[in-house]
Amino acid sequence: MNVDVALLKQICEIAGAPGFEKRVRDLIVEIITPLSDEVNLDNMGNVIAIKKSKKNPDAKKVMVAAHMDEIGFIVTHIDENGFVRFHTLGGFDPKTLTAQRVIVHGKKDLVGVMGSKPIHVMSPEEKTKLPKTTDFFIDLGMNKEEVEKYITIGDPITRDRELIELGDCVNCKSIDNRVAVYILIETLRTIKDPAYDLHAVFTVQEEVGIRGANVAAHGINPDFGIALDTTIAFDVPGAQPHEKVTELGKGTAIKIMDAMTICDYRMVDFMKKTADQHQIKWQPEILTAGGTDTAGVQRMGKQGAIAGAISIPTRHLHQVIEMAHKQDIANSILLLNACLENLDQYDWKH
Repeated sequence: MNVDVALLKQICEIAGAPGFEKRVRDLIVEIITPLSDEVNLDNMGNVIAIKKSKKNPDAKKVMVAAHMDEIGFIVTHIDENGFVRFHTLGGFDPKTLTAQRVIVHGKKDLVGVMGSKPIHVMSPEEKTKLPKTTDFFIDLGMNKEEVEKYITIGDPITRDRELIELGDCVNCKSIDNRVAVYILIETLRTIKDPAYDLHAVFTVQEEVGIRGANVAAHGINPDFGIALDTTIAFDVPGAQPHEKVTELGKGTAIKIMDAMTICDYRMVDFMKKTADQHQIKWQPEILTAGGTDTAGVQRMGKQGAIAGAISIPTRHLHQVIEMAHKQDIANSILLLNACLENLDQYDWKH
């Protein structure tokens, strides 16, 4: 299976900070409408595409969640010289902000740069101190009067970086979690007949606390749940074997647990057996820090769901140089399809 890099590029590059997902949501709705039996939006902004099962209509429901928001910022202040201060939306390592371009989405999009104190005028103490997000400001190259024509407090900000191919990998900002959005779209396109009614949900506000998935799962009340998200691939120089979590090119990852979820042992077993049966390359994932939509899918339905997750190994997470292997992406699509088509072939009572 080949990865549609052009489509993935479009999905990764479009803006969609938490709470401000409209642009990416509109793109998703346009793409998935002809691929689905029904498409709905809930009040929170989640997109829910339904694909009915032909062999087991209305028997059970399976929810697959991929969050469409990306880490970003929000404007909190414009100073007398036109420099913009901001608050983070999602988790950032402050040192990764240095020398980056961003886009402030106001009445029109304005490109700016993340500025901070130059090393030439730092004291010896400042040179050795770890940076904080409050050390940075956004320079739009305009005075305050010009900035305020277009920008107001509360406008969202996203990072500016295009997708490129590096060897067998793709590299961009927002691979987390637009690669999962791409995988879920391709699944809607390629799946033949899901075992049960499929509710493919493109969720909002995951990066600030699993908020959209909680609401969607409560409304859908699924019997089964699968989350799609990136996970750490720390297969780089200096990493100890026990720190790697996953490795690029070693296959899609089957989640066993993360900091917010212990996946249902039956779903983990089902995914492993399904991958082996269909000769899909996979690796186990235990992520001891960080949570995913798996938590909302598993717990927020009225009876809870038998839930697990398919994870995409990704290097350099929460930076603008996130990297995923194309074969791991392809294997994730293959595993999701196989799981959805064979959910009724497993003994869920054991």
